[in-house]
Amino acid sequence: HEDVLLRLNAIHRLSTIALALGPERTRDELIPFLDDSVEDEDEVLTALSEEMGNFVDYVGGPEYAHILLSPLENLAAIEEPLVREKAIESLNKICSYLSSKQIEDYFIPLTVRLSKADWFTSKISATGLYSAPYSKAPPALQQGLRQQFGHLVHDDTPMVRRQAANNLAKFTKEMATPVIIDEIIPLFQYLANDDQDSVRLLTVDILISICEEIPKEQQSSHGVLLTALRSLFEDKSWRVRYMVADRFEKIAKAVDDVVLNRDLVPAFVKLLKDTEAEVRTAIAGQIPEILF
Repeated sequence: HEDVLLRLNAIHRLSTIALALGPERTRDELIPFLDDSVEDEDEVLTALSEEMGNFVDYVGGPEYAHILLSPLENLAAIEEPLVREKAIESLNKICSYLSSKQIEDYFIPLTVRLSKADWFTSKISATGLYSAPYSKAPPALQQGLRQQFGHLVHDDTPMVRRQAANNLAKFTKEMATPVIIDEIIPLFQYLANDDQDSVRLLTVDILISICEEIPKEQQSSHGVLLTALRSLFEDKSWRVRYMVADRFEKIAKAVDDVVLNRDLVPAFVKLLKDTEAEVRTAIAGQIPEILF
């Protein structure tokens, strides 16, 4: 245990070490060393994942920031979820410093490698890396990113589909309306029909995201959205109905008045009478938001 504490302290002092080494030696010596240091206790690796996100200045600034991607790619494939979460946070943080060329040459290939990995933990990590580089990528690469994300949505493993669903709402916000209509609505539809309720419940936020990006006057022409919305209200799983109830105000704000009056008002009344107390409590909590 003392060894772990020592290593943990060393990780927290990495910035001091890097400062003493200077940018060049940090790039040439410290980062390759860290690249080989992914065999350790989870708490040490979590601290390392977090620390790496603040390292851009220590390697010589944004033009060298891509050097930090390699150790973080290794950390993003670790089994422990907290290590992966921190690695993804740091990768996205570093992505904001990268130029379009660095994103094209380093960040997107990393995202694709994780997406195509054999082990599902890497794929789970990959789902969180699509939004950050998208706006800086050229149109052809944007299309490639969307296609690759589509493969994750259709993955055989429920845990991967769940994380893809979890990240699709955010990814949607980066896209133009025609792309959302042509490509994201079918992905949403696929996830909304998933046999796992833990996946379906996450599609509520995707639906809100889509409706917020499509002008209200165009929504009624996309019948699939309304069909999916009605299905979510009637879902056999109370966890899905709970999510709809919990997000009811956001749904109401995102849809047009026709849908609001025709679909949402009856659904609201029905949810107030739901067989599950959690659903009734959630929808009752929305009343002040909807009325005022």
